[in-house]
Amino acid sequence: MATLLSQPPLLPRILCNNNKTDSTPFKEKKHVSVDYDAATHTLSTQISGLRKRDIPKHHRLRVQTDPFQKDWSVSDVVHRVYQLRRYDDIDGVLNRWVGRFARKNFPILIREMAARGSVEHCMQVFRWMKTLKNYCARTDIYNMLIRLHARHSLVDQARGLFFEMQEWRCKPDAESYNALINAHGRAVMTDDGIFMISGIPLIQCPIPPSRSTYNNLINACGSSGNWREALKVCKKMTDNGVGPDLVTHNIVLSAYKTGAQYSKALSYFELMKGTNVRPDTTTLNIVIYCLVKLGQYGKAMDIFSSMRDKGAECRPDIVTFTSIIQLYSVSGQIDNCTAIFNTILAEGLKPNIVSYNALLGAYASRGMCTEAASVFNEMKKSSFRPDVVSYTSLLNAYGRSQHPKKAREVFDRMKSNHLKPNLVSYNALINAYGSSGLLAEAVEVLREMEQDGIHPNIVSICTLLAACGQCGQKVKIDTILSAAKLRGIELNTIAYNSAIGSYMNLGEHEKAINLYQLIRKKKVKPDSVTFNVLISGCCKMSKYSEAITFFDEMVDLKIPLSKEVYSSVLCAYSKKGQLMEAESVFNSMKMAGCPPDIVTYTAMLHAYSAAENWEKACELFQEMEINGIQPDAIACAALMRAFNKGGLPSRVLILAELMREKEIPFNDAIFFEMVSACSFRAYESASADYGKKWKDRGYDEELLKKKIREQDSRSKVHDPHSTLLVHRTKAENHRLLESRMAVTHPVFTV
Repeated sequence: MATLLSQPPLLPRILCNNNKTDSTPFKEKKHVSVDYDAATHTLSTQISGLRKRDIPKHHRLRVQTDPFQKDWSVSDVVHRVYQLRRYDDIDGVLNRWVGRFARKNFPILIREMAARGSVEHCMQVFRWMKTLKNYCARTDIYNMLIRLHARHSLVDQARGLFFEMQEWRCKPDAESYNALINAHGRAVMTDDGIFMISGIPLIQCPIPPSRSTYNNLINACGSSGNWREALKVCKKMTDNGVGPDLVTHNIVLSAYKTGAQYSKALSYFELMKGTNVRPDTTTLNIVIYCLVKLGQYGKAMDIFSSMRDKGAECRPDIVTFTSIIQLYSVSGQIDNCTAIFNTILAEGLKPNIVSYNALLGAYASRGMCTEAASVFNEMKKSSFRPDVVSYTSLLNAYGRSQHPKKAREVFDRMKSNHLKPNLVSYNALINAYGSSGLLAEAVEVLREMEQDGIHPNIVSICTLLAACGQCGQKVKIDTILSAAKLRGIELNTIAYNSAIGSYMNLGEHEKAINLYQLIRKKKVKPDSVTFNVLISGCCKMSKYSEAITFFDEMVDLKIPLSKEVYSSVLCAYSKKGQLMEAESVFNSMKMAGCPPDIVTYTAMLHAYSAAENWEKACELFQEMEINGIQPDAIACAALMRAFNKGGLPSRVLILAELMREKEIPFNDAIFFEMVSACSFRAYESASADYGKKWKDRGYDEELLKKKIREQDSRSKVHDPHSTLLVHRTKAENHRLLESRMAVTHPVFTV
């Protein structure tokens, strides 16, 4: 009898997928390393690539017996190459890499190298790669290299790679043309002021242009400031049936911004909203920038506030915050610049070098050299390498704060760090020397600029002309004007204003007038600054009739009147004793919507004081306080002089008490008027006190007594109650000064 043996149950088959062509080696993996001692951690992306087990067998057997061959990942190779300098033995490191025998590693290697941004290292690796036997030219490798050169505005090298890829039988695709167009767009070439983009003919290729191609071409035109050509390409894009997307709209807005067409950019933004295209953060950043340039700070802040609202679709990024820093910098709100920068740090955003430069420029514009140096050092601590803009801003900060030696040290440090100073850097250094009265050093910088191949511009000439006026160099002004003519620099209104102002400061009235007449002959339109320099200069030389003539000419030319012009004209009318004309100009100033400032009010106080009209002077002083303008010592001295001329010495002493309350510093004119108001008989204690202070300043006591006797004789005629001392509080003094009752109730508080 046969025995049946039971068969074991069939087990499920387990298959192992060990396909060497799997894309897993090229996937990005996050790698985290933690340093517990330093309490820090780093996050990086690693790509393995094909390793020793993936290369052909005959190569694998060859490297197994060689101890110098290393099985590195692609990321390890990139890291080791970038640790070397460009003139080190980079080929030696690459020849130790086992992965070089797998040609699929080459595109990944070039991609990772290009992501680091060094052109020299990438091209060194690419040249090594072409020497290998297993290398095969690929279009994507050339595209990545062309884009890398485009990022660095190396258009000639990008064009060379484009033609080289065809020699290696790589057919350019749409991405190749896009990269080359982008390269030409970044490196703008000009010819007689007409922008010519060499990449535009590349669109005439057998490959149908994509939306990306059109966007690159529009960007190439827009980045050069040729916004009209950008609009033509945009129209051609829609005619060919390729509709614009959000990127296209942003590029057009950027073209308007680069071309300084800020109003057109805002109009285009309104049209864009009608096409149901939702703006993103980039769009709003461009709009904020344009609003800042147009001076519409309120609208810019409204957009910024809406972006920060909870639930907003477009959140502000580092570019947004940088634009707001520039907004506050232009409007002079430096404290808000610091607050916005601290907000960037508080919200976890990482400032870039543009953000640091914006804050640095804000401090530099106000001459805050200590704060600017602190930001500069903080930038270096944050592993940012200061660029030319950073050094120029710090140099400007030292120049505006009257530290020319430190400005020169920053300039030399810039050169030692292999950075080439630009025209703005040289002009800032010239201004640093010129504003400090060091004209010889400023001229030497101008010569140094020309030796370095940088031609001076109109800003350089204006700075030197202003320095001549400060240094008292009459001959230098004519020399600088001749030098500008020899260099073909056409003087504009600002340059002529600097020259006229320098002549006026040196007392060269005739030369200043001749230069103004030359302006009119050359049909250069004068502005408000021109007439302000002429009118104020004539007033300083006591040529008041001529100052009024220039004012009438300014009105005939319909040039907007500034506060400085009004103040100078009021001074001229005051000196000529034409009080009615001065009052007429003052009232027209307020009717024109130009609010008077402390200088204008002081000029009118002097006019009333000269006319011995103390009542109107007192009313004007009260009006000044009502309008929130804090009086200074000069304004108070003018009012005191009016009181003394009107025979009211008691009011002089009341005003002195008010100055003490408001902590207004006393100057020599204040002490003189106060001592004049004190009678040695009626105000013995007060006059002794003020006389001691005056005597400490080195003035003649006999002269003071003579002035006091004259003042006292007038006081008895106009103020018979001046011998009565009424002790009152400071609040009562203020009320009595505002009231006309103080005429018959003189007061004084010891």
